[in-house]
Amino acid sequence: MENTLLTERDGAIVTLTFNRPDALNALNVEMAQALLAALRGIAADKTVRALVLKGAGRAFIAGGDLAVLRANPTEGVRSLLTPLNEAITLMHAMDAPVIAQVHGASAGGGMSLMLMCDFILAAEGTKFNLAYINLGTNCDLGGSWALPRLVGLRHALEIALLGDNLGAEEALRLGLINRVLPADELPAATRALAERLASGPTLAYGRMKRLMRESLERDLASQLQAEALSFEACTHTDDLREGLNAFFERRKPVFRGQ
Repeated sequence: MENTLLTERDGAIVTLTFNRPDALNALNVEMAQALLAALRGIAADKTVRALVLKGAGRAFIAGGDLAVLRANPTEGVRSLLTPLNEAITLMHAMDAPVIAQVHGASAGGGMSLMLMCDFILAAEGTKFNLAYINLGTNCDLGGSWALPRLVGLRHALEIALLGDNLGAEEALRLGLINRVLPADELPAATRALAERLASGPTLAYGRMKRLMRESLERDLASQLQAEALSFEACTHTDDLREGLNAFFERRKPVFRGQ
């Protein structure tokens, strides 16, 4: 079996590389299961403080492996989505920020997976396409959850129903991604962001992410209460104490994610 997912650990940063370059990293069952296994370990490891997802070869992820679906559409989609949905749920719940380093193409399931990350840095020339409608199906892997939250319902429907390519600059304008960089600068920029995030208050990052996402499903009174309860929980962390001490001592805080 090919090693469809490469894992690299450097200090508090873990990088997962989708590794089916000849297939533009199309998601097959082996890759789905490998991603789930990797994220189970990462989610349980509180020393991981930033996660980077990227693709080997010419693309990030060009979608799902359509050969799996063509052989048996119903069983094929179940075999892919069962592990991938669990993997995305784990990734989404992580305190550690998740960065997608995207180049070449991000389409179908690859785009949906990308949209579930906290930060997306893309190389100039990258093409984005939700693509599902071109196959006669709806999106998966959280695409219908993330897309309208990022760009609004009107733009989300246009992207999803037309199935057209979006260039990197258009994706940036719409708010799909955070930054567009020259391809040769993308790895260093991703690394710099990962290092910055890995030195931050990881538990507070997790609480901030959840508050932001859940705010769209609460009224103001409920959100104020959720903020207050979350803030109170932060008062029991070493990082908040360090942040306060650093402020009064006029120095940069040294957070440990605890």
